[in-house]
This record gives sequence, structure tokens and C-alpha cells, in this order.
Amino acid sequence: MSHFYTSIAQSLGLSLRSVTNTLGLLEEGATIPFISRYRKEATGGLDEVQIAHIAALKEKHEELEKRKTYILKSIAEQEKLTPELEKQIRACKESSRLEDLYLPYKPKRQTRAAIARRKGLEGLARWLMSQQQERVEAVVSRYVKDEVPDPESALQGARDILAEWVSEDAGARQLIRNIFAREAVITARVVKGKEQEGEKYRDYFEFTAPLSRCPSHRLLAIRRGEKEGFLRVSLSPDDEHCLERLERQFVKNNSEAAKQVGEAVRDGYKRLLKPSIENEFATLSREKAEEAAIAVFAENLRQLLLSPPLGQQRILGIDPGYRSGCKLVCLDEQGNLLHNETIYPHPPQQEQAKAGSKVVKLVSSYRIDAIAIGNGTASRETERFITNLRYEKEVKVFVVSENGASVYSASKIAREEFPEYDVTVRGAVSIGRRLSDPLAELVKIDPKAIGVGQYQHDVDQAKLKRALDRTVESCVNLVGVNLNTASRHLLTYVSGLGESLASNIVEWRTANGAFRSRKDLMKVPRLGEKAFEQCAGFLRITDAANPLDNSAVHPESYPIVERMAKDLGCSVTELIGNKERIGAIEIEHYKTGSVGVETLTDILQELEKPGRDPRSTVEPLEFDPSIRLITDLKEGMILPGIVTNITNFGCFVDIGIKENGLVHISELADRFVSDPTEVVSLHQHVKVKVRTVDLERKRIQLTIKGV
Repeated sequence: MSHFYTSIAQSLGLSLRSVTNTLGLLEEGATIPFISRYRKEATGGLDEVQIAHIAALKEKHEELEKRKTYILKSIAEQEKLTPELEKQIRACKESSRLEDLYLPYKPKRQTRAAIARRKGLEGLARWLMSQQQERVEAVVSRYVKDEVPDPESALQGARDILAEWVSEDAGARQLIRNIFAREAVITARVVKGKEQEGEKYRDYFEFTAPLSRCPSHRLLAIRRGEKEGFLRVSLSPDDEHCLERLERQFVKNNSEAAKQVGEAVRDGYKRLLKPSIENEFATLSREKAEEAAIAVFAENLRQLLLSPPLGQQRILGIDPGYRSGCKLVCLDEQGNLLHNETIYPHPPQQEQAKAGSKVVKLVSSYRIDAIAIGNGTASRETERFITNLRYEKEVKVFVVSENGASVYSASKIAREEFPEYDVTVRGAVSIGRRLSDPLAELVKIDPKAIGVGQYQHDVDQAKLKRALDRTVESCVNLVGVNLNTASRHLLTYVSGLGESLASNIVEWRTANGAFRSRKDLMKVPRLGEKAFEQCAGFLRITDAANPLDNSAVHPESYPIVERMAKDLGCSVTELIGNKERIGAIEIEHYKTGSVGVETLTDILQELEKPGRDPRSTVEPLEFDPSIRLITDLKEGMILPGIVTNITNFGCFVDIGIKENGLVHISELADRFVSDPTEVVSLHQHVKVKVRTVDLERKRIQLTIKGV
């Protein structure tokens, strides 16, 4: 195991001590957010991404070891396991090499080589492979009997065996694998007769590119087109180059036998070896593309979850619509539903005066501070209608993404929260709450439904779920959670809790009232010391008797803070937020064997700004009022917009109409950009210029360069 730890440390460029301690903490049940935040001395200050990489490599190593055990057992049962082969298998570090070693011993369906062996032709194959100068005709005649009617049948059977040997030779496989890695080309062609039906894949009807340089989004699009039956796809290197290298390895001279071997090599490559390596690279390239797509989705989700919150203010949420009207909900500072009704300011009813009067009255009656309008159907018209009304006080108006609101409104969580209301009310509540606290509301929705992914339905769903769950967990714990107002679903993502303990916390809170201190958590059924250790630092209690309960200082560090306050001759309450006193603290005086500079620095930062929210503040965006439809756009126009999605090939920008525009990665800056997130972030307000408008395909090309 120590060798494995060293391997992880080397591959990630980390110290062996950091890797060993991190793996030890993970095995003890510590979560990634907890380790990253509260065990910096042990890990050497590793962040969540580095810790997640360590955990992933550990899992990969364990899977490889399980596979080795199975393979060794399988070969041993065949009584073919030699000491040398066992040594090679145990030394394997790559699954591809391991599978190459196992391939000759892997149980197979009936193959041409197996049939030839049953006919007794393996001896002839071995003789041919030896490539002696003796005439082939003289040797072959010995094998013409029973099921082998003539010399050509004997040679064909022997070549079938030779072809299988070539395709299963570990060296040959690695040789072709290396050529594929350097030279393979991916080719896509439209399936004849599917041109019209597969129009959306037109860019790939005649497509060729080096596999190593094919972007992940293109590869996933091509594979989707293949899956839907519109494209025919192949991966191939230069076949003649591959055959030349294989013949150099297997063909030793110019004898008659060598010519038979050469023929078998060509057959083995085309019929067995090339398809096998092609499938392997199709899988590997897809996995790589999926990893890139998942990474993009996870980063977009992270930015979305960490969107600026308006905070605890009274909000009027509006789910806009035409015929069915605009659903209004009034929410208090905690997001509780106070009132709901429907107005009809748009066609066909066009009750603008009545609707306007109602909105103004609701804003006044419920002391509304801000209005959140969903960005779906009738959004722009509703925004214009709302902003043209006169209110008794200043009311800010925001357009909010409603992606996933319909999914939430029909979910079990929404039914539990609002059993007496229909989906339209629940959807409007979700829109309003997203303005107040995007994180608390969006965690209730399946991340795939939020609309910030790239080919999310084409990737491995288990891997996607793990990555997105980890992202949600990271964001929730970064921000912290109010223990007395958090929903059960939000608490589920807190380090060390999960669904069962989250439910127990809510039930205890309902039965006993608000938590007065973090210590009260120990009264929750089944919440033991380990769970308390993992979750306590991420839970906040406002107005607690101990002000540290409303900070990110972990309860295990309370004695340190109390010592600091005592040494300064003040109380903990007097110390918190007092920059002068905090600046006078000498960190070195409080170091111990387990608490070092990293933890002490974090404590001082938290004392200076306790419970600080890492998110920025939300600002409204005003779209160009003259742009209502795609037909209003003209090339060269400069417009305000907001980034709604980021992909590997650029970002999509909402400019206030139904269709979002694309800023290609090459149009993001006056320099080379390899990753769009270097330049833009989700929900960033930007100025864009219209490059082209394709009315037929409803595509808008935008640029940020020179704007």
C-alpha cells in the first residue's frame, strides 16, 4: 500500500505525507469539505480538488486490484498460471496492460481459431510461426485428414490461429495502441438517405479530424449523431503503417512459412486487432470527452449555486405567461409564502390597468423590496410592464433564470412544502426564492434540469451524478447553512449529515424549537460525535449565546479563541470583529502539535468577519428595450447581456430575446483562450456585438472582442 501512496503522490505532484494523511482521514469517514477546511495541518493545505483527485485514484487502484485478483484466479483455474505471468499481472499499473495479459486466457465464444485448434491445426500454426526454410507443402500434407479435406483448408485454419496470436500478443497490442494514440483520425459520414432528418448534424456529414485534437463537444455531438442513426463513425490510423510495423515484429525471413505468417498478420490486424483497439479508443476518447463535459457542467453548476443572493428581503415572485396569465407570489424575508394570485396584463386578456393596480397594491400591502421575474415565455413583456408601474418606494426588478422551476414544482419536495398549492404557485415561489438565496433553492432541483450543462444527457450518468453531488456539497459547505431555517434538503448536503440525519434535525427542530447552540446538535437522535465533528463547523446559529456558533470556527477550536480573548483581557464577543485586537494576536503563542499556522490564520480571518458570505451581491440588468425579437437584430449592434451557460467552445449570452447568442471561444478576447472560464463567468453582465444572425436556423453569433 505504501508503494501505491507513493505512486499517487508522484502522479499528483504532492508530498507523500499529505497523501498518506489525506487517505487516512478519508478512511476514518471524514468528508472532503471537512478535510479541506479543518485539517490543513494534516494535508499540508490541500484544497477540495486535490483531495478529490486523491480519493479518485484510490478508488481506481482498488478496482484494479480487484480485477487482478479475479484474473489470477481465472488463469489459475485453467492451470495456466506461471510464476512469470503472475509476477507480470501483479506488477501491472494500467488496466489496458492487465487486460492484454489476460486476453489469451479469457474465455471466448467459438472463434475461427478455436475451430482450427479442435481440428488439430495448432501444431501446424506453431511450425509456420517458427518460419523454417523447409517447404510448406511437405509439412501441411501431414495435417490433411478427418475434418481437414485439403492443404488450403489446413493452411487457412493455421492462419486463423496465427491471426488470433497476433491480435492477442501484448506487445503487438501496445504497438498498435501507440500508433492509434499518435495518428488515429476520426471520420463521420452521413447515413445515406438521412440527410434531411439529421439536419442538425449537418456540420458532421463530411467530417475528418485527428482524434487527439478533436474537441470534446464535437466528439460527443458526433457520437450522439451516430447513436441516433444519422452518422456513420470510424477511428483509424494509417493501416499500411500499422501493418508494416507488425510485419517487422512477426515476419522473420522470406521463407514460404514467413509468407503465411505475413498473410495471417494482415488478417489478424484487419479482422481482430484493429477493431479491438478501435473500440478501446472509441471508449477512451468518449470517456475523456465525457470527463471534459462533466467538468464544464460542474463548474457551471458551482458558479450558478454561488450566484449572488439578494438576502433576506420581501420578494414578489412572478412566473410570466400570456393566455394563462402571470402567477404572482408574495414571500417574506425567510421565503415563506404570504399570498398568491394571477394577473392578465398580456394578450389575449390585456387587463393592464387592473393588473397594474393589483401589483402596486401587493407591493404596498406586503412591503415588497424586490421583484423577481422568470426569464421564460412573456418575460420581456412582463419586465416592461412591471418597470413602468409607479410604487410608493424604490423596488428593484430582477429577471431570474427559471430553468428547472417546472421540475421543482412537480417534485416530491415541492409537494411536501406546498401540498395545498398547484404547480404554478410552486414554480413562482421557486423563482422568487432564487433571487433571495439561489443556493438554498437550487439544491432542491436535479442539477441536470438547471440548464447549464454541455451534452449532460450523453455522458455516464453515475459519474455525472457523483461530480454534481460533490459540487453541491462543496458549495453548501463553503457558504454555510443556517441551522434554524435550512430545509431538510439543504441540510442533506452538509458535511457528515445525509438524508437521515437531516430529517432528524428538522424533526427535532419542529418538536423542540430553534437550536440555541451547536451543542444542541448532540441531542438529535443518531447524531453522534463523528457526525458532530464533520458538520458543526458548517452550521450557523444566529443570535446564539456563544457568538462563535454563528461563525466558521469549529467547536474544537473554541478553547483557542477563548485563550486569545483572555490573553487580550476581553470577552470573545468583544474580540469578534475588532480588527485592532485581532491584529495584536501572536499566532505562534497558540500553535500546538495538531493546530498550526494554517488553522490559526483561518480562525483570525473568521473572527475579523464572522459568518462572511463568499458570494458577491446581486445587481439587476437592463436589456436594450428596442430588441424584442431575433428579427430586430442587426449586425454590428452592441447590446447588454448576461452569460447563461458556458461550454468548452464558448458561452451563451441572453440579450433579452427568446434565443440566446453564442460567443465562440475565439471571440472572447483579443488573445488565445483555451478555457472560456478564464474570461467569463456564469451570470456575468457583458457587452456584446452582433456578428451574424441566421434567421433560418435561429442562431446568433456574438463577439466580446473590441466591445
